[in-house]
Amino acid sequence: MGRTYVADDTVQKYLSSLHTAGGVCITGLLIGQLSLQRDYVLLSTKTPHRDSDGPGEGHSSSGLLDDADLEWATEHAKQVSQMLPGGMSVLGVFLIVPPELSKEAPSTLRRLVFAIEKHISKGRLWDLTEEDITERVTLQICSKTKKALCRSFDIKDPKSSAKPADWKYQPVSSSSWPLVTCTVALDLQISLPLKSLDDICIKEGLRSWANRIKAAVCLINGKLVADESELVPGQKKNPKMGKQKFQVQVLLQTLEDMGSSAVTQCCRSFISIRGAVHCRAYLQPNKPRAKHAVEAIRKDLMNTVSCRVNMLMEDLLMNEFNDQGVMTGVQPLPHRVFVALPASDFRLCDYVFPDESIADVAERLHEMLDSRVTEESIDSSLEPTHAKTPMSSRTADPIQHSRASKQHIEAPKDIKKSNMQQYYTGLLLAAGIAFLAMAASLIFITRLQ
Repeated sequence: MGRTYVADDTVQKYLSSLHTAGGVCITGLLIGQLSLQRDYVLLSTKTPHRDSDGPGEGHSSSGLLDDADLEWATEHAKQVSQMLPGGMSVLGVFLIVPPELSKEAPSTLRRLVFAIEKHISKGRLWDLTEEDITERVTLQICSKTKKALCRSFDIKDPKSSAKPADWKYQPVSSSSWPLVTCTVALDLQISLPLKSLDDICIKEGLRSWANRIKAAVCLINGKLVADESELVPGQKKNPKMGKQKFQVQVLLQTLEDMGSSAVTQCCRSFISIRGAVHCRAYLQPNKPRAKHAVEAIRKDLMNTVSCRVNMLMEDLLMNEFNDQGVMTGVQPLPHRVFVALPASDFRLCDYVFPDESIADVAERLHEMLDSRVTEESIDSSLEPTHAKTPMSSRTADPIQHSRASKQHIEAPKDIKKSNMQQYYTGLLLAAGIAFLAMAASLIFITRLQ
């Protein structure tokens, strides 16, 4: 028997509201949470309008997807995946297709779902494990009869064939899904052997940091909880107990504890990232366990840091370099804001650069999610922006300009002592200030003396 996909009633209303005309099709994303027993589809959104499209938003004028449509749809999926908190992901795709193109639809859906997963996974700092669910859903809807055909594919196997799946609608009570939050202090330094940005070195530096996150000890509400312990014992007997909230504290191990040895390397520049990030994750309400909460918050932490660094790198490559192709100074990472969706307790997120406004966020959310949100529904208080605060007066880990010496950068002794001091300072910071503003910065040192 295939997998079961439970879609919220709001998904049914949204899909029913999409209309096609003149032999065109509509593509879009299915968003929700994977679980062992069944998958929950909590949100759906069509692919936004592409300037070269003719008939309208999310439509392909040439029938089914061509290469340009595919590239556009996969980029949309990547951006939407960056807006999802821990515990939520892009579960698959839907395609509303006229009857005359129905025979071509299955191969198009297969092509699309594998392309999306490949594009999204490129920037991840964590790999799928044996415990991860690797099936993704495709939903084919006839534009005339509204009949739906649901299938799933195992994205771990490029040669996998379609499997029949069960698709049904029922109300999903978002208020009963446990919420997990966490604030983590960052003090991350990435060495660059060249005097310009090196994507490979940045990615390796982030992966090294991610390995520390994976190995970190996590406390839930201040206690060390066994992996298999139920977070909400007795909830099955009392479904009206309301949303449960849990706070996770991430305790990073020192480099010595992880068995790291000193490494000597030539360093012409480096990136220093400091500050604090707010993370959150949603757990499905059917007997969530401690390991589920820890895993979801770890992935959210890795995803949000990786996403922000990559966004800033792209921005710097386009705008911020000097005549020699090198940027020096302090640059704030985009800060994270959360938005409450209409008729839902789930909150999605977006990232705001200092020169952007909340109105820009609302417009972007409308384009990406096809959902009208008000500026009042966007919460920017968890990681306040520093746009109105002078650089020299910041209190959250200000970073001064510095210059590298002619010596090689080494890891032992002095640097290790500094790292330990910063480590304990970070813990006190996270514990004492629950929602510290983001003060992440980049320092680039152009060349050796």
